[in-house]
Amino acid sequence: MVSILHPDPDTLENMRIAMGQILSSHDPQQNLEQVRGLAARAGQDNADILVLPEATMFAFGRSLKNIAEPADGPWARSVSTVAQEHGVAIMAGMFSPGDEGRVRNTALIALAEGRVLSYDKTHLYDAFGFKESDTVQAGAAPVTFDLHGVTVGVATCYDIRFPALFTRMAADGARVVLLGASWGAGPGKVDQWELLARARALDATSYVVAVGQANPVSVGREVEGNAPLGVGHSLVAAPDGSVVVSLADAPDYRVVDLDLGLVEKTRTAIPVLQNARDFS
Repeated sequence: MVSILHPDPDTLENMRIAMGQILSSHDPQQNLEQVRGLAARAGQDNADILVLPEATMFAFGRSLKNIAEPADGPWARSVSTVAQEHGVAIMAGMFSPGDEGRVRNTALIALAEGRVLSYDKTHLYDAFGFKESDTVQAGAAPVTFDLHGVTVGVATCYDIRFPALFTRMAADGARVVLLGASWGAGPGKVDQWELLARARALDATSYVVAVGQANPVSVGREVEGNAPLGVGHSLVAAPDGSVVVSLADAPDYRVVDLDLGLVEKTRTAIPVLQNARDFS
């Protein structure tokens, strides 16, 4: 049985999320300017956190080795400065150095008060003819963090196919899971993306905020090779599996308010986390 950590009743009961569905380039400084512009909007909109996709720092499709920086390196420090300037937390995908010449696919979380933490993607995308593990080293553990008294979980792209990660974060207290992606294109992939986000929300009876890279085709950018460059269609799935908001495939920005009380209502009505049996 999975034990559930019930939130303090005095904590935040609504969370405002800003979703930035961007199209990253192979210029980290140019991508930083996108972060800066969206953080300014999110700050003006009184968002608690701006959620940006996997590979915000640098798009897939070229070598990642020479652009990787530590989670306290120059690019990450710049994101942290932006978060503090605009009073909004920021989650953005970047790449940090790994072992044996590989990198880590890292989700950077820069909090408005200056604290920075990170999550290294644990499930690597060795699927559909792409082998992320050739160049990327897997992370080892789930990550949750506190945002205004609310426990929030973090996941990246291919992680969305693995229910145990989401139920583990729920057991650790997460009521919201933020997921950045650069989802690979292909037949049925958009349908799978939405289905998986909704399924993981149901598994964890938590909100899943899934923000992906925009589709390069939507702005006339030619796509070469099989690197997962994004399909757009970012969405927020509620704890009951319903879709709160969804975007199309082009670059976009959206603000959504999450009713955190719905998490407890859903967990009371459908206590799947408490009813789960361990067959290991």
